[in-house]
Amino acid sequence: MPGGGSQRPAGAIPGTSTDDTPRGNAKLTGVIVDSTTSKPVEFASIALVSVQTGKPIDGTVADDQGRFTLNKLPQGDFRLLISFVGYQNKIVSSVKLDRRGDVNLGTVKLSPDVRTLKEVEVVGQAALVEEKVDRLVYNAEKDVTAKGGDATDVMRKVPLLSVDLDGNVSLRGSSNVRVLINNKPSTIVASSVADALKQIPADMIKTVEVITSPSAKYDAEGSAGIINIITKKNNLQGFTLNLDSGVGNRGSNLGLNGNLRTGKMGFSLSGFGRANYNVRGRFANTQQVFGGAGQTTTTEQTADTRSSGIFGQYTLGWDYDISKNSAITASLRYGARNNVQYQDNFLTKTSRAFFPTYNLRNVKTEDLSGTVDANIDYTKTYKPQQELSVSAQFSRNNRNNNFVADILSSADFTTLASRQQNLNDSYNQETTIQADYQTPLAKNQQLEFGGKGIYRQVQSNFGYNFAIGNGPFQEDLTRLSNTLNYDQSIAAGYVSYTITTRNKYTIKAGTRFEHTEINAFFSQAQPGEQGAAAGEDLGIPSYNNLVPSLNISKALKGGRTIKLAYNRRLQRPGIQFLNPNTNNSNPTNITVGNPRLAPELTDNFEFSSSAYIKNVYVNASLFYRRTNNSITSVRDTVTSGDVVNPTQARPIRTTYFNIGREESYGVNVFGNATLFSKWQIGGGFDAFYAYLTNNSTTSIYRATNSGWVVTGRFFTSLNIKNGWGLQGFGFIRGREIQLQGYRGGFAFYSLGVKKDFKDKRGSFGLAGENFFNHPFQVRSESSSPIFTQNTLTSLYNAGVRANFSYKFGKLSFDAPQRRRGRSVENDDIKSGEGGDNGGGQPQQPAGGAPAGGGGRRPR
Repeated sequence: MPGGGSQRPAGAIPGTSTDDTPRGNAKLTGVIVDSTTSKPVEFASIALVSVQTGKPIDGTVADDQGRFTLNKLPQGDFRLLISFVGYQNKIVSSVKLDRRGDVNLGTVKLSPDVRTLKEVEVVGQAALVEEKVDRLVYNAEKDVTAKGGDATDVMRKVPLLSVDLDGNVSLRGSSNVRVLINNKPSTIVASSVADALKQIPADMIKTVEVITSPSAKYDAEGSAGIINIITKKNNLQGFTLNLDSGVGNRGSNLGLNGNLRTGKMGFSLSGFGRANYNVRGRFANTQQVFGGAGQTTTTEQTADTRSSGIFGQYTLGWDYDISKNSAITASLRYGARNNVQYQDNFLTKTSRAFFPTYNLRNVKTEDLSGTVDANIDYTKTYKPQQELSVSAQFSRNNRNNNFVADILSSADFTTLASRQQNLNDSYNQETTIQADYQTPLAKNQQLEFGGKGIYRQVQSNFGYNFAIGNGPFQEDLTRLSNTLNYDQSIAAGYVSYTITTRNKYTIKAGTRFEHTEINAFFSQAQPGEQGAAAGEDLGIPSYNNLVPSLNISKALKGGRTIKLAYNRRLQRPGIQFLNPNTNNSNPTNITVGNPRLAPELTDNFEFSSSAYIKNVYVNASLFYRRTNNSITSVRDTVTSGDVVNPTQARPIRTTYFNIGREESYGVNVFGNATLFSKWQIGGGFDAFYAYLTNNSTTSIYRATNSGWVVTGRFFTSLNIKNGWGLQGFGFIRGREIQLQGYRGGFAFYSLGVKKDFKDKRGSFGLAGENFFNHPFQVRSESSSPIFTQNTLTSLYNAGVRANFSYKFGKLSFDAPQRRRGRSVENDDIKSGEGGDNGGGQPQQPAGGAPAGGGGRRPR
């Protein structure tokens, strides 16, 4: 690995590679870590200086784990000089070597570069954004405005990421992102990334890692990359209990997090709950459907919207040090979500050749789910960088996503004429086992290989009912109830090789092979589906994929790096794209999944560089992404079979196809700086050109669209004396290019203040967001040869909240060093692109009226 042996980077340490340098058989090793976070300091420069002559004898650069080794050293007394940008220089004096002795300095701590103010006050601040060798890290725990929010609020501030109005996350314009929680997947994320993020309290997020070019050890899924959310953990001895609470005009939260550690064993128990209320909005939609003989149907819609919900998450964790070199960890997590959305006074006006018709309804949508995740991980370390890990996971998400529409009489708009109901129960279950092994082949080479098996079971049980007036519900025979069973088995293996050269090049190459088998069938014959008789397999073929990856990086002077990366990724469709349930809560805009979707393949290229310019850190990257068989929403029109709304003749239908090709190329630039050791400012922009084309032979589906998408963000934070702190944030995104149109741009901003108590055990804060926008409006448009559609969504999302937190308990710092096992990471489901959240009810159906929500607003 980097820094092994006497790998002296040319020119990095003058005078350490001359031919007359005395040699011997002594060996010097150690590990460089940050004194405040105990994290490794990557690529720190090390020089060994003779006490007698004052001249350098040897030198090297630490690897990506902070480790360094100097071999063939002479005997004598020496000083060790350690330096890295952003840290104070470190001098280890009295390093004594004999001819054959090995000296291990153990952990050597570097202190962040701080300044002394008023002679006695020393203030330091960790970078809000850091770049590691293979990922970008956002330190969310430094964000004072996130208190009381959820993971969605945090994601909006992470460079390279964008979060739309429904909470769906995209990376460099692609929503094909795999989200992990503490290196582990969860079935709730497979069902809906947006809803999963709403269940994670922002207070408990330590960092967010963005991996744009995953190596072969990661699952092939996730075309754009991987996002890993690391939550706060406490591995010290003793007992602690954290209380976090907040109250605001649109939501309240309460959380308890307890940790107990004694000897070799540790326990953690946490529970978090949040209530959302007073979330209001409004939408207006106009669409035209072109029929035969020049006949055009024009539909105009308006509705007021409101929503409320209760979210909770409870986790029990356990870890045990079996021996000095082996450990076992386990966790059990349960998450619940109860969300209710209303569309009030939902008025639809339909105009044809002569007189218009009117339809007035009130819609209530209930979205209820529960998720269980159970994990166990075993890790055995044989020697540094040689490790075996075995992991197993069981995860299941149960969901009920139903709506009821009360349809009023068109004669007086007050009498209840009929009712409509859609019931959709679904579950997503995964069982996974994997084994990984890594070993050094030489001081500068590393080999990794492993295998993995995933067995996934998905089921969607859907039905449609109607009632006349207040009468009982009866089955709608025009849309028969049915059940889709979708079983998927994946077997995978990978190998990865890493080498670090003398001139500080690090090359990591690998390949991964995955075999996928699918068994899908309906419980009853499904109209419009070939080979969809009751119990008959849909005939979706199995497939094999070989996905290579190559990452090349070079460390330069002054902490600068350059990277070049290529990888191929695979994206399988998630339940929200497969679900055949027809959601018609808005009868003129219906949504239905496609169980016959095939996976998509993406090739990614990336070149990036980072550098410190005085006290400013800057990172810039160029990328190109090409996707074949891209899974994309497509809109057409169908003849309505609605027995209680016969006048709605030609609704627009949103479904999902494997379109021909999708390409994106662009640039990401961001930077941050710390001024006076107290004030941190930063920001950046992402700009990419998107091109989508559909090679369908059917003219109504054939489309091509392209354009630029620009995103910008800015943040600033200031630490004031006596525990006071301020932070501000702003984000803006231009319109999003889609195959058949665009979705309008939007912006968010927030400002917060926090006061830490004198003993650092608690804090109190206030935060406000979007307080000048009431409402905030978003316009969207789509079109094809058979329809046009324009939508205006109004968001009343101005908010203010107060937060309080306090820590009980006592800690000591004599805990043994903790090891984190290599956890299960299922990176293999496409999710989050405005789908139906795994239950059949779309977050943003055609026409801009979110099912049951009519303009679902971010918190």
